[in-house]
Amino acid sequence: MPWPTPSPRVRELIRRGAEIALNAPPEWLDEIDGVALAAMGPVADDPELRAIASRGTRANLHHWASANVRNPGLPVPANTEEPIETARNLVRRGYSEAGLDAYRLGQNIAWRRWMQIAFELTSDPDELREMLEVTARSIAEFVDATIAATITQIQKEREQLTRGLESERREVAALLLNGAPISRQRAERTLGYSLTQTHTAAVVWTTARAPRIAELEGIAEALARHARARSRLHVVASAGTVWVWLGAADSMLLGDFDHTLDPASGVQVAIGSTGSDLDGFRVSHLDAVSTQQMMGRLDTPQRVATFADVEGVLLLTTDPGRANRFVARTLGRLETAAPALREAVRAYLHEQCNASRAAVRLFTHRNTVLRRVARADELLPRPLHEDCVNVAMALEIMHWRGATAPSPDR
Repeated sequence: MPWPTPSPRVRELIRRGAEIALNAPPEWLDEIDGVALAAMGPVADDPELRAIASRGTRANLHHWASANVRNPGLPVPANTEEPIETARNLVRRGYSEAGLDAYRLGQNIAWRRWMQIAFELTSDPDELREMLEVTARSIAEFVDATIAATITQIQKEREQLTRGLESERREVAALLLNGAPISRQRAERTLGYSLTQTHTAAVVWTTARAPRIAELEGIAEALARHARARSRLHVVASAGTVWVWLGAADSMLLGDFDHTLDPASGVQVAIGSTGSDLDGFRVSHLDAVSTQQMMGRLDTPQRVATFADVEGVLLLTTDPGRANRFVARTLGRLETAAPALREAVRAYLHEQCNASRAAVRLFTHRNTVLRRVARADELLPRPLHEDCVNVAMALEIMHWRGATAPSPDR
């Protein structure tokens, strides 16, 4: 069908609407993200892939709106930049093109917001009809073209990925993790790693736009040295994620690895449990992935988390809404008090209500700990000694959630 030529007045309305869309409030973008991610299944549980999908949402909106500021009402070509990153990571993590249908759900939300903009710009029925007819076709064809470009890129990435040693290592690791029949001898030969030992798995990842695999592999090596591992294996899972297994490592040393990690790097590390042989190889990795997903779900500022530290929080935060309500009910006014108060209570409970040990843990004086615990007790809905288990769990959730609080209240 020939492309309709909008009237000068409607072209101006489209241009003004596109300018508004370029400056869309965060809640609009969050709503589009939420609907799209909800339809992406397992992809949405992965922090790296979720960040990529969110960037894609924003990039597509910006691409279409910018084109209509420059040339309002004309066809908008596909966004061919974002599909490269999206395709590369979907393929390397074993996801298919099916997840791209989520873009259409995001399109529905974007269209609803666009109609809201249109009705705010004009109340003339003829102008509205023309504006909405032109832009409905424009948005639909743009999304279709962008999805098609992504699918084409996925096919290219899949072809490239079928070649090379890294692909073979990733395939063998996936077979082991899925419990597929593969001989131990073949697996060990391909991976260059013994399966007959104890394993501590980790996931090293970043949500940065332009990740550097060399940096992630360097952190994997540093993790192995820190844990004094006798052997190590790392597999590049995607452009921004490396899977790691440490053989015969001292897992007790891993808890303070965050002290050696540069916060400015944007890299995070999730460390699994420790287990033996093939089951240990598999279970430890699954625990590391669960830890990574929890860190992503809570958007935690913590750079490193071990499964041992967060197992309880992981179970409590499977439903974020319920977790938030639990925290609010349990902590009351302490939830929004100074971080120093919450950390004092958290350390005090960790040290079995021993103020002296808590003071050592916090590098402060015993009296300071007691004063802060007493102040926190005034803010709790129930006295600390009557509800210490629930308070401890709520504070752990807040610690990993990275909640903000007002200025110190000592």
